[in-house]
Amino acid sequence: MPVPSGPILQAAALPVWGGKVCLVTSRRGRRWVLPKGVVETDWTPAECAVQEAWEEAGLVGDLDEESLGNYAYEKNGRTHQDSVFRLRVTQILNTWPECEIRRRVWLAPAEALWRIDVPELKTLLRDGLSEDGSFPERIAR
Repeated sequence: MPVPSGPILQAAALPVWGGKVCLVTSRRGRRWVLPKGVVETDWTPAECAVQEAWEEAGLVGDLDEESLGNYAYEKNGRTHQDSVFRLRVTQILNTWPECEIRRRVWLAPAEALWRIDVPELKTLLRDGLSEDGSFPERIAR
């Protein structure tokens, strides 16, 4: 089967609630990440971000229509292009599809940045922080 050319398009949710950010563990549990996944055929990146927040973190909420921005990184010899959308959480579920393989944690934005190890994502999120280390109204409301 031929390998598709071009970047792999992904969408991520930046879940915010009560001034905190939610991170989840990666599938192997070694890293802290945002809920994200590949944008499926016939789905918009925003629809994908909502789905991933539910599947990976058990979160439901209101997603901003516009992304906060994009970042790219290399993985397994392929470029991944990720769009990040703010999700204002309205419901935190006790069980969700991946609750047996992922943990979630709520952190102050500065602590979340410290735990994220993808430099391009850190830069995108850091650029959105206020001087006091919190997300401004456009991100945290």
